[in-house]
Amino acid sequence: MTISSVDWAIVAAYFLLSAGIGLYFTRRGGESLDQYFLSGRQVPWWLAGTAMVATTFAADTPLVVTGLVATKGVAGNWLWWNFVMSGMLTVFFFARLWRRANVMTDAELAEVRYGGAPAALLRGFRALYLALPINLIILGWVTRAMIKILTIALGLKDVTIAGMTVSGEVVAVGICFLITVLYAVAAGMWAVLWTDLVQFVIKMSAVIVLAVYAVRAVGGIDVMKAKLATHFGSETAALSVLPVSVTPHGIMAYAWMPLLTLGVYLSVQWWAAWYPGAEPGGGGYVAQRIFSARSERDGVLATLFFQIAHYALRPWPWIVTGLATVILYPGLEDKEAGYVRAFVELLPTPWRGFMLAGFAAAYMSTVGTHLNWGASYLVNDFYKRFLNRHASERHYVAVSRLATLFIFFASVWVTSQLNSIEKAWELLLALGAGTGLVLILRWYWWRINAWSEISAVVMLVTVACSTVVWLVVTFATSPEPPAVLEAFYRRVRPGGPGWAVVSQRLGFGSEPIPSGALAWTNWVAGIVAVYATLFGIGKLVFGYTGTGIVMLAVAAVAFYWISQSFRSEPAPHRPSPSKRPTAA
Repeated sequence: MTISSVDWAIVAAYFLLSAGIGLYFTRRGGESLDQYFLSGRQVPWWLAGTAMVATTFAADTPLVVTGLVATKGVAGNWLWWNFVMSGMLTVFFFARLWRRANVMTDAELAEVRYGGAPAALLRGFRALYLALPINLIILGWVTRAMIKILTIALGLKDVTIAGMTVSGEVVAVGICFLITVLYAVAAGMWAVLWTDLVQFVIKMSAVIVLAVYAVRAVGGIDVMKAKLATHFGSETAALSVLPVSVTPHGIMAYAWMPLLTLGVYLSVQWWAAWYPGAEPGGGGYVAQRIFSARSERDGVLATLFFQIAHYALRPWPWIVTGLATVILYPGLEDKEAGYVRAFVELLPTPWRGFMLAGFAAAYMSTVGTHLNWGASYLVNDFYKRFLNRHASERHYVAVSRLATLFIFFASVWVTSQLNSIEKAWELLLALGAGTGLVLILRWYWWRINAWSEISAVVMLVTVACSTVVWLVVTFATSPEPPAVLEAFYRRVRPGGPGWAVVSQRLGFGSEPIPSGALAWTNWVAGIVAVYATLFGIGKLVFGYTGTGIVMLAVAAVAFYWISQSFRSEPAPHRPSPSKRPTAA
């Protein structure tokens, strides 16, 4: 396609804005590790929540969704929609506890929850494991996806740099990467959060505009529905949000997802598997945003907003454009590429430049988070914990900036070695299989010890196998020392029957979990609210107004229930004063 000077001016303005935000926060971010990695724990819920959503909107996300709906219809999204249940667990059962723990990373929790050498081993291992192989694989696949996007969209010519021939696409991605590194290195989390906010607005606006142009290109919603019915065999197969159909013979599954597979997704996958952004019990960069929140309440609200926006509000522009590509490019072998081809062929100036800026924003928001998040493990949980424990805050900030640069250069190498985005995604799911339950129960059962987690991580086989192994290891090894359990309980106050033996010994009695029974009703209400909003918006988009309004009314009732429960909550928990752990 031909990129006009106006389009390029829009892209350039976006780059200048991102760099300017980073420079503005450089001094503030360099004051201490808390400022650099957690923004001084003073972030309002709306900024923390938007940053969570922006990070999970990577450059490859619209392409993946396009591939799903082009081959399986709208219901193909259940491959990731099933994680709503895990996300709502984090909102109502874990967000408060994470904020109370007063840690800088989820890896640091190991030495708050457990004690002795096993806890130190677990903390160090998880820090290096998450910062390097896991983090670098993610950075590699989003970079590979961005190269693919620019290859299709721009067809840039090769350039010669220092006697070496480099493809134009790699140069373009390199510019995005370098600007992200600039603000991530200089200013840390403050710059990441505020650029995330700007980037989210840009990329959501861009994908909505593209969806409008895509519908126009196929002749409108009614024409789209008719042609999709022909392509998929029926309108239900194309547009149903459920991966099953109801027939006179009973409930029938689609060929791509047998009922047994669907049952596994809905009953096991969401709590058993660890996956970035959907960790059972929270964790990763979602937990990092919770740590940065200015209060428990802000942490909970940020996580709730993330679940709503991530699952219910954000997907429909991608889905609509993905369905349009089925009609516009029926013979396209690479279904994911249809999304890029749509924006190349359908958008005029200045929307074309806006969409290019949107893809850059999607890429940079994910990269900025992962650079900062990965560096927090390397510095807080490895360098400061094991190598140099008594340096100044300025020294640790300087090391953090170097660690961010190191991750940048390492990710460049990983990207060059990564040939398949899909295989990297499958690898991450395999690495996280079976660890979910122990990550959940460590908060609510005193008997879980460091060896429980270690054995679950080591046994990367299946959910059933790893669960059996860590349960056996739990009961075959000694529990954590009473002093460690009591210090953790005083600090976090998780409550519940799993901690009764400890809470009674401390004189707290049999405390309920935070919010008590309301936590369970809120969890159910949250799931209903998100799915009803998701399906209701979809019905409205495709013209089923009555059904859509009913679904949104159900969502409104569920949201009202949650809001009322927030109003009736007791005063926020104030943890007893304690220093962050520096285990011997």
